[in-house]
Amino acid sequence: MDDSLFRALADPTRRKILELLTKKDRTAGEIAEQFPIAFASVSHHLGVLKAADLVATEREGQFIRYRLNTTVFQEVVRYFMTRFGAGEDGGKLDA
Repeated sequence: MDDSLFRALADPTRRKILELLTKKDRTAGEIAEQFPIAFASVSHHLGVLKAADLVATEREGQFIRYRLNTTVFQEVVRYFMTRFGAGEDGGKLDA
């Protein structure tokens, strides 16, 4: 699992962007409207999320639409379940 993914998830602004994208796909402008920071800052955060493969993009004319890459989230869950709890006993801890 790439550390860039965890670094991307560590930032609260990026987590809020991901939360917005759970509701619907959005353009960078639509995302930026939700934050009291410069558009350039939002654009930077989107770039980090894209580099970590947490979001995918699709060009629509002059706009770029962002959407969650749910495949990566499935891989993260599988990573944690494999390493920290989904063994043969179903992840139960010894008492």
